[in-house]
Amino acid sequence: MSEKEKEEKAEEEQIVEPTEEAAKTADETVAAEAVASAVAEEEKPLTLEEQLAAAQAESAKNLDGWMRAQAEFANARKRMEKQRVQTYLNATADVAAKLLPALDDFERAIENVPDDIAENSWLEGIQLVQRKLETILEGLNVKPIEAVGQPFDPLFHEAIMQESTDEYESGMVSKELQKGYQLGDRVVRPSLVYVAE
Repeated sequence: MSEKEKEEKAEEEQIVEPTEEAAKTADETVAAEAVASAVAEEEKPLTLEEQLAAAQAESAKNLDGWMRAQAEFANARKRMEKQRVQTYLNATADVAAKLLPALDDFERAIENVPDDIAENSWLEGIQLVQRKLETILEGLNVKPIEAVGQPFDPLFHEAIMQESTDEYESGMVSKELQKGYQLGDRVVRPSLVYVAE
């Protein structure tokens, strides 16, 4: 085979079997044409209707985001207010619970005053201190729980014992050993009671 024949055969092989480099170049050309056509489509001016629709969609999206932010803010404010009220009620209940034993001591002392000092003026001072404590508790909205003559309620009363009595029906509170108190609907301390059988 002559040199000329070898060259012709080599040219035919190149035409029939493209090299990897040629294949890559062809793929790059197709990709470049696709990008160019996409860019050309984007550069087309939008019609007024399309611009209006796009602006309305963006406006609706912004309005929705603003409304959600407003709702979240309102919910956060409500949660904070509820938490503030709950903290106040907890603090008030704690203060009341600490004052109640002193009030109980005043009541027991006044109930057991000896006859020889019942008319003494210092006893009136002790009674005034007791009334001041009761007034402070009322100012905090802490009120005594009614017990005697009421149906036994485990939410408000703590039963110490059952007793037979003709004065009250079965299941009614017949005697109160220690006064209970509540702050609004919350029980600060339940009443210690006897329940009729």
